Amino acid sequence: MGFDMGVVPSNPDGWGPPDVPAIPQSLGGGASIPFAPFSRSDKLGRIADWTRNPAGPAAFAAASRDSVFDFTSADDSLVAGAEDSSFRLVDAKPPPRQPRFGPRWRFNQRPQLPQRQDEEVESRRRLAEKERARRERHFQSNRSHHHPGFRGNQSSSSAKPSVDIQPDWTMREQIPFANFTKLSFSVADQPEDLLVCGAVEFYDRTYDRVNPKAARRLERFKSRNFFKVTTTDDPVIRRLAEEDKATVFATDAILAALMCTPRSIQSWDIVVQRVGNKLFFDKRDGSQLDLLTVNETAQEQLPENKEDINSAHSLAVEATYINQNFSQQVLHRDGEKVTFDEPNPFASEGEEAASVGYRYRRWKLDDEISLVARCEVHAVIADPSGGRQFLALNALNEFDPKITGVDWRQKLETQRGAVLATELKNNANKLARWTAQALLSGADMMKLGYVSRVHPRDHYNHSILTVMGYKPRDFAAQINLNTANMWGIVKSIVDICMKFEEGKYVFVKDPAKPQVRIYEVPSDAFENDYVEEPLPEEEQVRPLADVDATAQEMDAAAEAEANGTSAANGGQGDKSAEVTAA
Repeated sequence: MGFDMGVVPSNPDGWGPPDVPAIPQSLGGGASIPFAPFSRSDKLGRIADWTRNPAGPAAFAAASRDSVFDFTSADDSLVAGAEDSSFRLVDAKPPPRQPRFGPRWRFNQRPQLPQRQDEEVESRRRLAEKERARRERHFQSNRSHHHPGFRGNQSSSSAKPSVDIQPDWTMREQIPFANFTKLSFSVADQPEDLLVCGAVEFYDRTYDRVNPKAARRLERFKSRNFFKVTTTDDPVIRRLAEEDKATVFATDAILAALMCTPRSIQSWDIVVQRVGNKLFFDKRDGSQLDLLTVNETAQEQLPENKEDINSAHSLAVEATYINQNFSQQVLHRDGEKVTFDEPNPFASEGEEAASVGYRYRRWKLDDEISLVARCEVHAVIADPSGGRQFLALNALNEFDPKITGVDWRQKLETQRGAVLATELKNNANKLARWTAQALLSGADMMKLGYVSRVHPRDHYNHSILTVMGYKPRDFAAQINLNTANMWGIVKSIVDICMKFEEGKYVFVKDPAKPQVRIYEVPSDAFENDYVEEPLPEEEQVRPLADVDATAQEMDAAAEAEANGTSAANGGQGDKSAEVTAA
């Protein structure tokens, strides 16, 4: 059977086909095909489809570029029905070349299995989470160090305000700590001493040579009375207010709490009374300001159970007693005293008062506002020139080296700086308040005593390990306490209160957030509050021998009780056996 070549047109006048080539019948029966213009962005259809059945359906012709033009024949044999899914771009970029040097090149050539790739992705994710957690801990640590008012890892959901917020109170202001840190105000003149009351004793220099190997037992002073009188109950301040000596009246403890507000964590409150054109800053009876905080700015959270000797409340009571007794023990008790203009305004006749001098000092804030504060000094010392210098005496206490992380008996002799740095981290607010009080009282020297428990589980007996001295201004610069910022906080609060109407208000440190709220309260608020008295002195002071004897008695009683319980259980077992036999 011969092969039919068909009709091949020829062009005798030149190269190429003639002007109108003849189209074979198999391609459309002689119909002319119009020119289809296109751009580079258009998709090209198929020139010829040798796999398509001409008799088949033409449903997929709409997906082709050529379907835009109507040049199909009756049997739709010239439609290029290409689907978009069959179109593929050709990637002309060369594949990345692996380095052909180094010991790891041949291992990189191995193809990774999908399971291996998933494990690597999961491993990278875990490493990224660990790195993120480490950076978060580092950020919280740095922020708590530079901003002790921030505590990142402690839950504040259980924290309660220092005073119960009543429904009828009206909130007047809400001030975040960030606003306090930006304030600055410099007092124009040096303070003026209006009156000095009380009597102080001389400091015993032998305590400067105390060390952990030659520690001194902390004594208890039952006969000496300590007074924590608020502003409006002070007869001297009342007299100065009647004489119109100032516009604002407060105590050094209240002013120090306000000045160090950004460093505080625990809740506290201060009562403000606007009487005429005068302001009185007071504290409530049994206020938190009467107790010293312990580990307030530390990362570790103390137990909340008040019965625990290491709870926040128990440690606050213990630290307050230690501070008071330390301030009296380091003095010469030979009867020599320095008496001031007037006697102690709070001690009754025949009552022995602690060695405290009260300096009523006045600062001029501006042309219209002046402030008078009662400031305390605890001792005097003779300087080489023959004059006298005032001292402020305070004591830091160690309760459990395992919690604080630094053992004072081992580190105080060789690494005093590390011990002080730890205390600055854990008790930033307390040390800042002591420094502010020393600056307000005009003390020439601060004496810090390091007092530790004789045994970590005995909170009745303590030892003085060492005493360090600092100048208040130098120590303030060391702990980053800016006096201009301190007075800026006080000046802003005074300006806010001066805009209020006459009445009673209360400042409350929010227990969960770094902010202070000001409430307007009724005039009779806090007058009938229940005051939780501290334990009697007889219950607080117990010799170490009695503590050990009591512990031995408790152990013996527990052992006897255990033996009695075992015997009782044995007797019950015998009776049960008898009943069963019967």
